[in-house]
Amino acid sequence: MRNSLGVYEKYFKRGLDVLLSGIGLIVLSPVILIVAILVRLKLGSPIIFKQQRPGLNEKIFQMYKFRTMTDERDIAGNLLSDEIRLTKFGKLLRGTSLDELPELINIFKGDMSIIGPRPLLVEYLELYNAEQKRRQLVRPGLTGLAQINGRNAISWTEKFQLDCEYIDNVTFKQDVIIFFLTIKKVLIKEGISSSSSVTNEKFKGS
Repeated sequence: MRNSLGVYEKYFKRGLDVLLSGIGLIVLSPVILIVAILVRLKLGSPIIFKQQRPGLNEKIFQMYKFRTMTDERDIAGNLLSDEIRLTKFGKLLRGTSLDELPELINIFKGDMSIIGPRPLLVEYLELYNAEQKRRQLVRPGLTGLAQINGRNAISWTEKFQLDCEYIDNVTFKQDVIIFFLTIKKVLIKEGISSSSSVTNEKFKGS
């Protein structure tokens, strides 16, 4: 079971999320505008990729990202594989994490936090065991403990262990460490893809 909320998580974490995401949206607005224009020119519309994800207490929300894939389909109308639809430009956006910038809106709205377990697919909810499901006890994050310890290059078991480790010890110090280590990981482009996929292999249950 999870311990009771600490002072930082209960009274200050959400306020910092609002403050920092608001500053981020203002300061990074030129970058966001430039990326939006490039996505429109290179990948077309829609510029923003929207997908439902489970948040705090499994509440479903609409997550925003810049699109990184084309809509190429086969003769039957089915989308082609991620490997084919993920363009060189899309890989650049993912490699630099620029595709994640619209999630600042989710943070400002309260759907997400700056630091926390990454929001995964809704379909995974029914596949979690009791321990893995605990990751929904906090707001999902832009980055988290799993992201600075391998990101998509580690196994699902390791990711969930790190997620649960985080929610059992939510502190300001840990959030600051995760934030700055995330910047380092983005700069060296580490752990972007799994060993078997250009993005991240699907979770199929424990």
